Amino acid sequence: MAITAAASRLGTSAFDEASPVELRANWTPEESEAVIRAVYRQLLGNDYVMASERLVSAESLLRNGYITVREFVRAVAKSDLYKTKFFQGNFQTRVIELNFKHLLGRAPYDESEVIFHLNLYQNQGYDADIDSYIDSEEYQSNFGDNVVPYYRSFVYQAGQRSVGFTRIFQLYRGYATSDRSQIGGKLSRLAGELGSNRSTSVVDPATVLNGWAYRPAKSGKAPSKALGGSTPYGGTPGKIYRVEVAAMSLPRYPKVRRVNTAYLVPLEKLNSKLQQINKMGGRVTSVTPASL
Repeated sequence: MAITAAASRLGTSAFDEASPVELRANWTPEESEAVIRAVYRQLLGNDYVMASERLVSAESLLRNGYITVREFVRAVAKSDLYKTKFFQGNFQTRVIELNFKHLLGRAPYDESEVIFHLNLYQNQGYDADIDSYIDSEEYQSNFGDNVVPYYRSFVYQAGQRSVGFTRIFQLYRGYATSDRSQIGGKLSRLAGELGSNRSTSVVDPATVLNGWAYRPAKSGKAPSKALGGSTPYGGTPGKIYRVEVAAMSLPRYPKVRRVNTAYLVPLEKLNSKLQQINKMGGRVTSVTPASL
């Protein structure tokens, strides 16, 4: 049964018919490999794992039945690999968002949950904070010892809050996306609405106007049209394009502090402008015709 009628547009189609991945009794080598792949995919946010990065020892213990899936999840979450990808250098609230997403399969419900984990980390350290997710009653009741964590917020379950459905789409941007390659970068996705105790609508991940690729600059000054028919570079009216760019920065180049910046570019200069943005390390999130 489809999660929603908009499943294909929201990127949840892959979960419509999927069952949780579980390592059952008398498993085969192929089944243990499937579990290992599923744990890496769930916890590492779709990042590619090189052979040299794999947790060879923990994988071997799982294959030979010395540890459960739950303990393998714990090993990955405490590994240097996980810390490098999601802990080091990230905004603290972003780390907590990703821990909720990867380990409990949902988004934080309110600011009190974030504060709890901030305090736990500061007072007892990283490992204790990870243990608090995996040893929780919520984890045990939903995943037990042998089920790989999955995104529970897509389908309502007892004990969940409805706000979790809309908030998970702030963190989940489609089946094939990576948690480290989104235009939001290392910043928190939910800090604002958690702090104000509100919920936003579901954000379309598609690269269309008003979709995820369109995030207005916080200053509100990113142009959306060529005012009064005037155009930059002396371009031809009616052939001007609005180029949205995220995360543009290079050594010796001032870092763009807004979520997005935008340019109005005539058609004949569009290709060269895109090349310039690429050299500056920017990500083009949308190219749309500009209104006059």
